Amino acid sequence: MSRPLRIQYPDAYYHVTCRGNERREIFRDSEDRKAFLRLLARSVDVYEVRLLSYALMPNHFHLLVCTPKGNLSEFMRHFNISYTGSFNRKYHRSGHLYQGRYKAFLTQLSQERKTCNIL
Repeated sequence: MSRPLRIQYPDAYYHVTCRGNERREIFRDSEDRKAFLRLLARSVDVYEVRLLSYALMPNHFHLLVCTPKGNLSEFMRHFNISYTGSFNRKYHRSGHLYQGRYKAFLTQLSQERKTCNIL
């Protein structure tokens, strides 16, 4: 059975989170975090997404993003594949890095918060 399609909206704000497979670490050192942020910045540029904030935990991450073009799925697919490939090459491994699909929660922000733009 196929997954249900995600409903995406232009100019929408999302809280996105994704956890490591089997709750394992997705960052083993500071270089992993730097690679993650570098690839995140590149994906933000390519897909013209606004990154408002992020939090990196040992086995998962949180993003607060705005998608002016309503392209969250394309952005996250590109980003997650990019970081998984980087991580797998570095540690000579293959397969999934993340446990299932990312989770995205449509959210509302105050006008003051909407003006914040980190990347």
